[in-house]
Amino acid sequence: MNNQQVIGVDLGGTHVRAGIIHKGRIKKMISDRIPASGNVEEVLRILYHQIDKILNSSVKAIGIGVPSVVDVEKGIVFDVQNIPSWKEVPLKDLVEVRYHLPVLINNDANCYALGEKYFGKGKKSHSMIGLSIGTGLGAGIIINDRLYAGANCGAGEFGEVNYLDHNFEYYASGQFFQNFYNITGKDIFEKALENDEHAIAIFHKFGTHLGNAIKMVLFTYDPELIVIGGSVKQAFSFYKETMWKSVSKFTYPKSLDKLKIELSELKEPGVLGAGALYYDRSQ
Repeated sequence: MNNQQVIGVDLGGTHVRAGIIHKGRIKKMISDRIPASGNVEEVLRILYHQIDKILNSSVKAIGIGVPSVVDVEKGIVFDVQNIPSWKEVPLKDLVEVRYHLPVLINNDANCYALGEKYFGKGKKSHSMIGLSIGTGLGAGIIINDRLYAGANCGAGEFGEVNYLDHNFEYYASGQFFQNFYNITGKDIFEKALENDEHAIAIFHKFGTHLGNAIKMVLFTYDPELIVIGGSVKQAFSFYKETMWKSVSKFTYPKSLDKLKIELSELKEPGVLGAGALYYDRSQ
């Protein structure tokens, strides 16, 4: 199945990236910036321009990952993050009419998990969670080798679950550093690299909160693998110990025997995962 060429599109909040995927590799990729103030037609023109430049007669389908709520069956995207004009866009119909190819659309966190399943650390796992930790806390869920998106494409929104006086995203994503210390994750990471004791102590606290979030994931889906991606993974060495210390207090310690928590090594998980929507559907 992976021998078939597909186009994967990662429609982010600031950039759109499109690439041809063949035999587990991105053969050709293009990236363009998206104007935040762009209307629906302007953003579509950028998307079409990218697909036009890489499309060939061997491409079997187009997969698109979008940071939004998605009606997967109809291919409608709602309230796309950082693109205010995209309130309700029938993206599947628009792209299929233009290219006469099957088009599959899903949430970007779900695509991230699929990218790991087909091309990354999740290749040998039947049940896994792709945990994306950046400015937010999102996840994609793989059960019995297939993506589970839920009835409304809302499965995996662990960051919205209540925790302490807010929710998990408030404490276990890049928001934590801004919320409590008025500093960006990037800046605190740079300080930690310089052996700043205060910065390292902050990451230790972050690790405890992330560990609690992971325990919540274990209670709900009991995966054999969790793959951490997103910008916060760069600082993993600073919060790994306290994260595991928190996880080790899980109510059912036997469940931890087979659990693996690893870091993503994919360079373009969004593009790869969007393309993998076709492989997942074709199983």
